[in-house]
Amino acid sequence: MNGRKKILVLIGLVFFLQACVGAPKPPKELLSLNESQMKIRSYQSRTFDIKDQQKVMRGVVAALQDLGFIVERANGPMGLVTAGKFAGSGHSGFVELTVTVRSKGESRVEVRVNAIINTRPIEDPKIYQSFFTAVQRSLFLPG
Repeated sequence: MNGRKKILVLIGLVFFLQACVGAPKPPKELLSLNESQMKIRSYQSRTFDIKDQQKVMRGVVAALQDLGFIVERANGPMGLVTAGKFAGSGHSGFVELTVTVRSKGESRVEVRVNAIINTRPIEDPKIYQSFFTAVQRSLFLPG
């Protein structure tokens, strides 16, 4: 065999062996929540004492619009709203929100919002408090 054929055979053998290795196993804690994630989740969620999930959906959409967001999707049956806006003066980037609205028992509705700016999660509880205050106002609930 000449040198070129040996190199091609060697490269082929390397690719063959690479294919036999298989995919790496994901870590066991991949889908488990740590304490930090649980803390963030606690201020991303709020439960309202309202029976009507659709009323809360309308309140979420109204609150987002009041806050200057453009609602991209609102799916009532799934309880899902997505919205976005530019960060505003003094900040650069784009803020995206995903809001889920679901019934929790007979007389309560839970709202959970996830906010990101420039593909990075927002972890400041004040941001989420402002959102829920706006939702509460749009539902005409006492503070």
